[in-house]
Amino acid sequence: MVQPAEEVAPDANRMAIALFALIGTLIGAYMSLYELGVIDTLACGTGACESVQSSPWAVFFGIPVPFLGVGGYALIMALALAGLRPNLSTDRRIPIALLALTGFAFAYSIYLSWVEAVLIQAWCRWCIGSAVVATLLFLSALPELLRLRTKASTS
Repeated sequence: MVQPAEEVAPDANRMAIALFALIGTLIGAYMSLYELGVIDTLACGTGACESVQSSPWAVFFGIPVPFLGVGGYALIMALALAGLRPNLSTDRRIPIALLALTGFAFAYSIYLSWVEAVLIQAWCRWCIGSAVVATLLFLSALPELLRLRTKASTS
């Protein structure tokens, strides 16, 4: 008996989500080290990272945005990795959570990019990198919609 490909190998989109979330976690960790004073100057090239990081929009509900990034990306990575486990691969909560978290990350990165362009009028290359990661995460999570639809039709 031939098993469907989904049962034989872990889903590539969840592995991609885990990889992109790891990259986002590392970007957030670097920015958090700056926020904590461990790093004196950000390696930003021609960008204005320090201007962006010292702006009022660098804090969300009293929490520095890089800290939120580390937590959010780490949570997305943990969910994607958990979703690769055979006993959790069919759990409907995993795709719902991945879509919700990556969707929020994508939307929030669009907002922060708008803030940089319009309100701060300065760009942080690390923030742009994080926005690219959030976009890739959301795009990688879109196949989870098919997983939900397939499970709904078989139920």
